[in-house]
Amino acid sequence: MNIPTENQGSHFDVVIIGSGLAGMTLALNLAEQKRVAIVTKRELLDGASNWAQGGIAAVLASDDTIEEHIRDTQIAGAGLCDEDATRFVVENSRASIEWLIRQGVPFTKDADSNLGYHLTREGGHSHRRIIHAADATGNAVQLTLAEKVRSHANITLLENHIAIDLITGNKLGLETQACFGVYVLDNDTGKVQTFSAQHTVLASGGAGKVYLYTTNPDVATGDGIAMGWRAGCRVANMEFIQFHPTCLYHPHAKSFLITEAVRGEGGFLLLPDGTRFMPEHDPRAELAPRDVVARAIDFEMKKRGLDCVYLDISHKPAAFLKEHFPTIYSRCLELGIDITRQPIPVVPAAHYSCGGIVTDHAARTDIPNLYAVGEVACTGLHGANRLASNSLLECIVYARSAVEDIQRQPETPSPVLPEWDESRVTDADEEIVISHNWDELRRFMWDYVGIVRTNKRLERAQHRIRLLTEEITEYYRNFRVSNDLIELRNLVLTADLIVRCAMLRHESRGLHYSRDYPNQLPEAKNTVLEPDGR
Repeated sequence: MNIPTENQGSHFDVVIIGSGLAGMTLALNLAEQKRVAIVTKRELLDGASNWAQGGIAAVLASDDTIEEHIRDTQIAGAGLCDEDATRFVVENSRASIEWLIRQGVPFTKDADSNLGYHLTREGGHSHRRIIHAADATGNAVQLTLAEKVRSHANITLLENHIAIDLITGNKLGLETQACFGVYVLDNDTGKVQTFSAQHTVLASGGAGKVYLYTTNPDVATGDGIAMGWRAGCRVANMEFIQFHPTCLYHPHAKSFLITEAVRGEGGFLLLPDGTRFMPEHDPRAELAPRDVVARAIDFEMKKRGLDCVYLDISHKPAAFLKEHFPTIYSRCLELGIDITRQPIPVVPAAHYSCGGIVTDHAARTDIPNLYAVGEVACTGLHGANRLASNSLLECIVYARSAVEDIQRQPETPSPVLPEWDESRVTDADEEIVISHNWDELRRFMWDYVGIVRTNKRLERAQHRIRLLTEEITEYYRNFRVSNDLIELRNLVLTADLIVRCAMLRHESRGLHYSRDYPNQLPEAKNTVLEPDGR
């Protein structure tokens, strides 16, 4: 195909949308050969990866095996994990950790271990296989990689920039569906820029902010999922939203997670009177997978009219807790909770999206030249419920796989990309519309599409989403784009995809629990949505 070319706007070999572990791993592995741009809508370390506490699952211990890690993943995934994807990730787990160690990540040492590093255990794991940096693993990893990203001459870091939409051949009137770049709003200037690229990578994370209560940072607004869907990508399994069982319950503790490792090291979940309740719900008790624990907490809270339950690890030595959970100890102490002597008040909160844009082992989407890595993607690894600490591992494995595929691709001519057209829009007259719709969306998603669902609740959510979509579409067409408007537009679309997938699943499996369909069907099938026109 003959495509006219022109140096218009800014051109890069690879544009990466998102600066979490997946995005930075991609950038650092590509930058020796490619000119790379990282587009991140706030600062470099504002993504969810930086918030990860527990660690990274990998087969490292001598008494652990690849087969056992695969089995644990499949059990947690409620029969829906893709076998090839699971094996691919687990078999590459050691190499991924070794790469991070070479980068200088300061994982917690253990002189008594043959490995030299301390491994912890989390819910759903049959072995200690979680390598970590105290209780702030994500922060330690991200700080290490961020220093390298900022200093690399071949990486252009675009902070305070938010991607609006992908530029595909279909939008340009070409015969190809391929992706050629992206429109990006510079939040500092308010101007929309056009970036062309040989390859574009969605590494923008999940969509936790679609819910009222979440462990996710404010940037988790489903941007990549929405952009990929609008560009023509399939999405799958969006109904499987993992609610982390233990988010700190305190009026001044916004989105603070209490890592699963607290339960892995012997923490008990208690009712206000000090009674344990998990043994009544599952023989694995506090070490059951997250979906089981979150539903159990939700059940006890609703049954007894509780605002929260309690996580108690005060029976462990104070020195042990301060060494292994320094971040949690310090934060709780700031709020008047001494975890060495008191239980921690906790509630479930939206934590992780197991579904997303459908990708293959090389992180390729349905759109040529477009990749998706990390929480934005649906690789098949997580099935109906993500096993604890498999997510950061997935980021590294698929980022490195995408790098190999990108490096194999020949360079092709780039078409002329039209500049963003603002000729028919004006400045917004009432921005209260955005904040009101944002609040309404998050509240009804929490009420109707939460831990326990019914057909009626899903229908109510779908009706409200349709009304919001019409209002936001009209607003988007008539007014200049802003960061809040872009995020709201993406959140509403992502909410719609979640509800549509949930309505199609007529069973209870993993993270999707329906009172109307309480049983699990004999055959596990993915819920795949295809955009109109495919």
